[in-house]
Amino acid sequence: MGEFRGGDHNINRAGRKPGTKNKNTKLIREAYQKLTEDNLDNMNKWLMQVSHDDPAKAMELMLKLSEYIIPKLARQEITGQDGEDLFKNIKFEFGPDINDDVNRIEE
Repeated sequence: MGEFRGGDHNINRAGRKPGTKNKNTKLIREAYQKLTEDNLDNMNKWLMQVSHDDPAKAMELMLKLSEYIIPKLARQEITGQDGEDLFKNIKFEFGPDINDDVNRIEE
């Protein structure tokens, strides 16, 4: 029992396909999901208790929990053809240039 035989045709020589979860990982995820679902009301109460003493800590906990529900957006870089910078000719002006005032004072 459990001994490898060279000519055994029942052995999956390719192994698991990439991305396929093993049985234990699947069971743990299902158990964690059930635990979370069963404690939604309690989680709300606990979060309210934490927010009473430390609102910043409550917000931190909410953000950590949200990672399991809302996927994080991947950062993407936008470039033109052949990696050209699309924003090289864009200029922002937020009012008069402070250097203009300095030049007037010096004159």
